Amino acid sequence: MRVRRGRSRPRGGAAYRHGPAPLGRSASRSRRGALMLDHVIKGATVVDGTGAPAYTADVGVRGGRISVIGKITQGSRTSEDAHGLVLAPGFVDPHTHYDAQLFWDPYATPSLNHGVTTVAGGNCGFTLAPLNPGRPEDADYTRRMMSKVEGMSLVALEQGAPWNWHGFGEYLDALEGRIAVNAGFMVGHCALRRYVMGPDAVGGQPSRAQLDAMVALLHEAMDAGAWGLSTTQSSTHSDGDGQPVASRHAEPAELLALSRAVGEHEGTQIEAIVAGCLDQFSDAEIDLLVEMSAVAGRPLNWNVLTIDAAVPERVPRQLSASERARKAGGRVVALTMPILTPMNMSLGTFCALNLIPGWGPVLGLPVPERIARLRDPGVRAEMLRRAESKEAGVFRRLVDFGRYVIGDTYSAANRGLTGRVVRDIAAERGQDPFACLVEICAADELRTVLWPMPSDNDPGSWALRAETWQHEDVLLGGSDAGAHLDRMCGAPYTTRFLGDCLRGRKLVGLEQAVRMLTDDPARLFGLRERGRLREGWHADLVLFDPERIDAGRARLVHDLPGDSPRLDSRALGVRAVWVNGVEVIRDDVVTGAVPGRVLRSGRDTRTVSTR
Repeated sequence: MRVRRGRSRPRGGAAYRHGPAPLGRSASRSRRGALMLDHVIKGATVVDGTGAPAYTADVGVRGGRISVIGKITQGSRTSEDAHGLVLAPGFVDPHTHYDAQLFWDPYATPSLNHGVTTVAGGNCGFTLAPLNPGRPEDADYTRRMMSKVEGMSLVALEQGAPWNWHGFGEYLDALEGRIAVNAGFMVGHCALRRYVMGPDAVGGQPSRAQLDAMVALLHEAMDAGAWGLSTTQSSTHSDGDGQPVASRHAEPAELLALSRAVGEHEGTQIEAIVAGCLDQFSDAEIDLLVEMSAVAGRPLNWNVLTIDAAVPERVPRQLSASERARKAGGRVVALTMPILTPMNMSLGTFCALNLIPGWGPVLGLPVPERIARLRDPGVRAEMLRRAESKEAGVFRRLVDFGRYVIGDTYSAANRGLTGRVVRDIAAERGQDPFACLVEICAADELRTVLWPMPSDNDPGSWALRAETWQHEDVLLGGSDAGAHLDRMCGAPYTTRFLGDCLRGRKLVGLEQAVRMLTDDPARLFGLRERGRLREGWHADLVLFDPERIDAGRARLVHDLPGDSPRLDSRALGVRAVWVNGVEVIRDDVVTGAVPGRVLRSGRDTRTVSTR
C-alpha cells in the first residue's frame, strides 16, 4: 500500500514553515570560523540524550540549530558560562492535553518551566477539532465535554480560545506561529464521530456511508499534519451530559477501519485508552489493542501503567499486550509515570472519587442532599463495599481514608486541621476514618481540600518501577499536563524525576534518565532531528544545575481566563530553556518569545513502522 505524503500546504492555506536545512557534522566544522554564532554555552556538562557518558564541551547555536559541539573559539552574539551545569536536549512529554491552554498560555506552563520543549496533545480521543460547520452547537458540546472529562475550566475554554476553526488543519493553523513549545496533535475519535454523526455519535452506530465519511475526515486531518488517531473506551470518560463519550460506543470494526487509515500516512501513531488501562486488561482488550496496531503497522501507546508491589500481577498482565503485539506485527507501548503525582481531591467537586463504581450518583447530588446521603451509615457502607470490590480496579487505592491529609479548610469547626492526618483525627473523635472525613467536609459544605497519601510509596514498589522502566515497550510519561488543572499537577515529572535520580533514590543514572525523557519519546513518535544534542539538529535545550534540579510543591493559583484556578509548581535549578535556538525560560521566568512550531506528521515526523 502506498504511503500518503503530507500536503505541501496545510488545509487553510498557510505554507508550512521550514527551518534551516540541517548541517552535517563535517559541514558545520568546515564553517566554524566563517559565521558568527547566535549563542554559545561554554563548558557545559553535555548529556546528549543517547545514554552515552556525559562530557564537557562548548555548544554553539545558529539559525535554530545546534551548529557546533566542542571547543568554540569563533565569535557569537551572546554567550554564557555553564561550568558545573548540565546541558541536555529539551524534554518530550508524550501525553498532554494542552489543546486549549496553548491559546491563552502559549508557554504551556508549567511544562516549559520544567524543561519540556515538545508536547504531544490530542490524546484520549478528545480534540477541539474538527467541528462541523453546519452545527455551531457542537463547539459548546465539545467545551462541556472537555470541562467534564479532562477537568478544564469551562470559563477558560469559553473565553480563552477563539473557536474560529472547522477542519483540523484550520485548528493547527490557529496555533502556528504563536506558541513557545513545539506541539504535535493526534485527532480525537470523539470529534470525528460528532462531526459525522451529530448527537447520534453518543449511543449510535455509523452507517457504512458514515464510517466512510469518518475515515475520509481522518485522512484529511492527517494530510493537514495530525499525528494519527486517539480514542477511548474507558468507563471513566463521560461527556458534559453525563453520557459515555462518543468513541466508547464504537465497535471493533470501526476502530480497525480508522487504524488502517493511520497506516496510509507517513509519521503517524495511535493512542488508545480502554477500561483495563486502569488495572488489568481483559483478553478482548488485548486483542483489540494488538489488532489496531498491527493493521496500521504503527506503534500504539496507552496511558497509564500503575506500578504497585501490592499488586505484582498487574505489570506482567499489562505488558503481555506488548509481547502479543510484537508477534502480530504491531507494537503496544505503555506509558508510566516515574513519580507519584499528588492529587488534590474534594467531596464537593468532580475528581477521581467520582469515578469509583457507585460513587458518581451520590457525589453528583446537590450539596445539601449529598451531605445527608454521606452522613447515612448505610450509604457509606455500600460506597466502601463498591470501592473495595474488584470492579473498582486501581481506584481501590483511594479508599484508605485514614491516610488522607486535610488541606485547606473553610469553617471555624475545622480550624487547626490543615496538615493533619485523618487517622489521627478519627482516633481522637472515636470515629471510623470515612465517617470522620465526611464530618470534616460537611462542616465546610464539602469545600475541604483532601490530599490522599499514596499507598505505593514503598521500597518494593520503587524497585519494581526501576525494573519495569527497562522494558523496551515502557515509556516515561502520562503527565496529563493541561488537564485536571485544579486536581493534579503532573507536568513537573521531568525535574522531580531527575532530582530523584541525582540526589534521591538514584534508581537510574543521569545519562539514562535524560535519554528516557528525550530520545526515547522522540524515537517513538519519529520526531525528525529532535531528542538528542547533535550538530545540525534542532536546538531544543535545557540547562540545569544537577545540585538543585527539582520541582516545587504544587500550589493553587488563579491565573486562567475568568480567574479560574489551577495547580502550578515552580521549577528548581533550571537555568534556561531554548526552543528552536531561542531562549524561552530564564530562571523559571518566561521570556515572551514564541519560537515553537506546530509539528506536523510527515514533515516533522518520520514513520516508525512495526513491520
